[in-house]
Amino acid sequence: MKRKSLNSSLCPVARSLDLIGDWWTLLIVRDALHGITRFSEFQRNLGAAKNILSVRLKALVAEGILAVSPAADGSAYQEYRLTEKGRALQPVLVALGQWGGEYLFTGGDRPSQLVDSLNGQPLRKLEMRAQDGRVLAPEEVRLVPGGVNTAATDAAVAGQ
Repeated sequence: MKRKSLNSSLCPVARSLDLIGDWWTLLIVRDALHGITRFSEFQRNLGAAKNILSVRLKALVAEGILAVSPAADGSAYQEYRLTEKGRALQPVLVALGQWGGEYLFTGGDRPSQLVDSLNGQPLRKLEMRAQDGRVLAPEEVRLVPGGVNTAATDAAVAGQ
């Protein structure tokens, strides 16, 4: 069954999932954030079938999340590097990893974790914060419907 495209949705979560919602895509971005650049390295690290990996890499390049460049060592290989748009996914992966580390490991399993490269300390748990710096609980956040941008709509949202 072919899945429905969400790329015209006004929900940013739906549009994001339409682009990066399958696990291979996020794992490719994760590996790229950790310095993997070559097809063979992605394939070896992920264990993904070459055809699946090829399709995902092409899609990430087409969406501007990865860029392709000649290999830095002058070889005939290509390298995949995260763009600014791709690097902006890091907080998403950090939040997902922190959630998984807290809720999906039981018993003696100890998950991998991200640490500050300067001092080796684990990252502080990501939090939702208001513009004024207050930490927000889930019930303190609401969704404001999107739509056509107009001055009246923007003023109404700002006044709420």
